[in-house]
Amino acid sequence: MTGAVDVGAAYAECERITREQARNFYWGIRLLPEPKRNALSAVYAMARRIDDIGDGTLPDAEKLRLLAEARGAVADPGAHPDDPVLVGLADAAGRLPIPLAAFGELVDGCEMDVTGRRYKTLDELADYCRCVAGSIGRLTVGVFGTSGAARGETDELADELGFALQLTNILRDVREDLLNGRVYLPTGDLELFGVDLRVGADGRLDPCDGALAELVRFEAARAWGSYDRGLELLRHLDRRSAACCSAMAGIYFELLRRILADPSRMAGGRLSLPASTKLRVAAGALSKASLSGWGR
Repeated sequence: MTGAVDVGAAYAECERITREQARNFYWGIRLLPEPKRNALSAVYAMARRIDDIGDGTLPDAEKLRLLAEARGAVADPGAHPDDPVLVGLADAAGRLPIPLAAFGELVDGCEMDVTGRRYKTLDELADYCRCVAGSIGRLTVGVFGTSGAARGETDELADELGFALQLTNILRDVREDLLNGRVYLPTGDLELFGVDLRVGADGRLDPCDGALAELVRFEAARAWGSYDRGLELLRHLDRRSAACCSAMAGIYFELLRRILADPSRMAGGRLSLPASTKLRVAAGALSKASLSGWGR
């Protein structure tokens, strides 16, 4: 696009990107009032742009160059009046306390992906999750606004919830990530359970005589505990923001519940939820927010 972009048109484009490319999160975002919905759509549209660079098919050197450009752009989004996503982000950051520096951590995480970093320990994996998911949580908290808590406390809860969401993603996508040359589960855990991640002749992950299922249950239990702790964030949010957060987390929690109930389901491909289930989770989150009297 050329020429300055109108703010309304910019937000419309951000919402389109979020609706089409961040479908799980959009079920929650649509529960927000328009000003916050616009702002969070801008945040997610920019995050999607950064993720797409890291996950794309360009040579690694070109990915790193584009990630460096994105790092510079989010530091001063107002300097890009012809870019609808950055126009929306600049307007949102001018109205709300959105910590734009957190996008830099997202770029850090994407650079880890591009360079093929592996994670020996849980602490190393947690650092990666803080970059790629906790950063989004902290940006989101900036849109939500909080009550009754210091920002440091809510940021810690956002990081905890981000870890839970990202670990759920990792468990869901083990096979697909492996086929793309990426392994996120800690190598120490793989060794502990005697799991050698590989795809068999049938196209499914090798069950390793049941060891893979035991490893998945172990990691899922970790994620479950982080959901319990991270969802303490809800009590610091207003009703609509709490409903949004609950819906987004609830969709991933439902994925985790299904993985935990039958780990073999993720061995053959990416597990997803039907739209009817996502709608049920979103409606339940809004109802619970009303009945629980979360926030203000």
